[in-house]
Amino acid sequence: MDRIDLFRIYVRVAECASFTVAANSLGLPRSSISTAIRDLEARVGARLLNRTTRRVSLTNDGIAFLERCQRLLADVEETEGLFRQSSSDVGGKLRVDVPGRIGRLIIAPALPAFLARFPQLQIDLGITDRIVNFVEENVDCAIRVGPLGDSTLIARRIANLELINCASPAYLAARGTPHTPADLDDHQAVLYASPSTGRIEDWEWQEDGALRSRPMHGQVIVNNAEAYIACALAGLGMIQIPAYDVREPMAAGALVEVLPAHRAPPLPMTLLYPQRRQLSRRLQIFIDWVVPLLEKCAA
Repeated sequence: MDRIDLFRIYVRVAECASFTVAANSLGLPRSSISTAIRDLEARVGARLLNRTTRRVSLTNDGIAFLERCQRLLADVEETEGLFRQSSSDVGGKLRVDVPGRIGRLIIAPALPAFLARFPQLQIDLGITDRIVNFVEENVDCAIRVGPLGDSTLIARRIANLELINCASPAYLAARGTPHTPADLDDHQAVLYASPSTGRIEDWEWQEDGALRSRPMHGQVIVNNAEAYIACALAGLGMIQIPAYDVREPMAAGALVEVLPAHRAPPLPMTLLYPQRRQLSRRLQIFIDWVVPLLEKCAA
């Protein structure tokens, strides 16, 4: 078995976290997979995988080696497809991770037309608001909304998402409508806890060119956008949310904007992907498609 085949088997085992699942997906005996991994570890002189009766996990050396393998295989694939003339020849799996509302409202509805153009391409669409480990979870690219931490990833700004403050008519009928930030003492919010840190976000607004913030009282804490909007619709408090997220309930009158002169600063929407000398063709095609799609939704 040549080295490229060994690398492909290793990447598949790392993706599946299982020798058996990897063997089934590759159409090979499990014994061949085990032998290939032993041969590869002997070649590189390091233990790449921790094996238990239930699960396979990557060692620290295995994590570093996985990223190198993925880069090399992407280069091999790019080289093999260098002279292909038809975009329909682009194939393989692309793992993409996006926030829940962006995935459900924007990307998923547009995917049928995209995949019809590339019938050999498979999209593994992860829906999460948490931080993902690109290497361990084998993610090709991710969309994130909000400030980014330090990272070695390539970050491409897509757009800024305008935030609005809103509440249900039932909530405003019961509590009254706030007109200035000073009125917030008499109101409550649906509290949003970061999925990554668990920290409850303060209420924010811009005033006289400066960013202001304060904690809010609230009886409900949520950690995803779907629940956040649902609680606002149920009259449990005010929320601050990207305008695209609530276009439909706002148009239907189920939510009403409040404090329009005291909005929070826009949130950046960013595309993230690992540093590589050259992007795989399938990733480049996906980026060329998804960026204009998201720019349009943010407009």
